[in-house]
Order: sequence, then structure tokens, then C-alpha cells
Amino acid sequence: MNASSTPGAALATPTCDLCDLHKADTSGAFRVLPPVFRSFGGRSAFQGPVRTVKCHEDNTSVKALLETDGRVDTPAGRMGQVLVVDAGASLRRALVGGNIAAAAERNGWAGVLVDGCVRDLAELGAIDLGVLALALIPLPTERRIAGLVDVPVRVQGVDIRPGDWLYADVDGVVLGAGPLHGG
Repeated sequence: MNASSTPGAALATPTCDLCDLHKADTSGAFRVLPPVFRSFGGRSAFQGPVRTVKCHEDNTSVKALLETDGRVDTPAGRMGQVLVVDAGASLRRALVGGNIAAAAERNGWAGVLVDGCVRDLAELGAIDLGVLALALIPLPTERRIAGLVDVPVRVQGVDIRPGDWLYADVDGVVLGAGPLHGG
């Protein structure tokens, strides 16, 4: 079983080691997210190819995507994808809660990173899914305008594209233009 499917498991190559290996990269293929995200899910380490949603205080597209099969065939074998949600760092509405996270877990997603808020802390912590977000807020979204799916996004000043690979553990979050390999 790989690290992306084992609750609380470490990555095959921890993010600190990936940073040591790629710290001289000036191409932009290797990126590190700022240390502003908190872990709320039951999985503390996860990795996988990225899908994206760009939305503002409306989780229609987030819910729809996480209700689909999140598993894909990759060079590393069949694994769950990671949804990156560009919510514009809004702290006014929760884009993922217990029900949506449970659907993501059922559908094989490895994790969700929300540049915004989540809710249902106890439920999220009991689900085998990586969930990173800026904060908690109990207020749900209003469903008015669906977001954009699989578009390039900018999260905390870092460009993220569908098909990038995201690696997250207790030390942070790094991205590669493709799968990253340890030394």
C-alpha cells in the first residue's frame, strides 16, 4: 500500500527531503506552498496528481467533482488524486465539510487542499482523507455559481496546474510539474 492510501502514513520521500533534492530548481517545476495550511483530515500525509477548482464561497463544483471517482492510473500505479480549491483565501464560508469529505473518501481521493475554510472538524478527523485548509468556520456555502474545473489556479501566490503532483505531510506542501522522486 502506498503512502497516499494509508491513514497517517509518511510519504515515501518526506517533503523536507524533496525540498533538499529540488532546492536548486529555478525552472518553476518545483514549488513550495507557504506554511499557512492546517491539517483537518484523518490522513496526515498524502500525495497525488492535482485536479483544480476555482470558486468563491460556492462549493457546487467542489461537491460535484469529489462525488466522482478520484482514482487514476499513474506511473506510480493506481492512486487517488488531490483536489486543490482556489477559494481566494476566503474566510467567510466552508467549502468542504463532513459529507463532502466522506464522498471524497468513498471515491478514492487522496486529499483536498482548500485555500479557504472547511467545517465539521470531528467528522473530517475521522475520515481517511487528507484535508488542508486555512481555517474552520461553521457557515456553509450558498450554491449560486458553479466554479471553474481543471483550470490553472494561484494559491497563496503559487501557480498550480491540473496534472501537477502535490505532496503533503506534517512539514508542509510541495508541488512538482510531474511525479517527484527521492534520492
